[in-house]
Amino acid sequence: MAKDDSHALRTATATSRQVGVIVRRRPGVTRWARWSWAPVALLPDAAPADWRMLREEDGVTDFHAATMPLTLHRGETEAYRIALSEPVPAAYVVLRPSAPGAAMPWRVHLVTASPHEAALFQTSGDEIVEKVAMPDTLVPWVGDWVARHHVEEPFVKRRRRPQEMPVEDGVGDARVTRASDVYRSPTGHRHARQGDDE
Repeated sequence: MAKDDSHALRTATATSRQVGVIVRRRPGVTRWARWSWAPVALLPDAAPADWRMLREEDGVTDFHAATMPLTLHRGETEAYRIALSEPVPAAYVVLRPSAPGAAMPWRVHLVTASPHEAALFQTSGDEIVEKVAMPDTLVPWVGDWVARHHVEEPFVKRRRRPQEMPVEDGVGDARVTRASDVYRSPTGHRHARQGDDE
């Protein structure tokens, strides 16, 4: 690798590779859903595709649904470390419903190596989010990005800022008339009680 290329990799904020997304269609398991759809694999550096059928057997069909960028960001290296530490290093695919009238009911929305980013799409229930095995050729690419850009964040105990400190202003105690009197003994009130006793 040339010196200029190495410098560019160290200073880049993001990098991408194109990956094909393989989606499998199976017969549905309930009478309300005719088909079940799930991303099952990635094809590194794949050519463009639009639901190209790859294989069909016993009612199960695999499609090369789309080719999408898998983008790594410099600030997400901790998430990529988690993905790489899985027993099988993982990536994640998000499918979203297609527009009405589309030939296929789903479209590929995102491919990511971040489990944190994938989790953002699991809460709505509208998307299909699947963890798939990261291809062997992508594992060292992601690992190299992490090695170049990961910075361990030291734990720093958070200190309260001055505006977050509680303020004792004497509210609720009629004997305290000024903020500077908060810690002063309420002598006037004691004298008044002594006068009452005489």
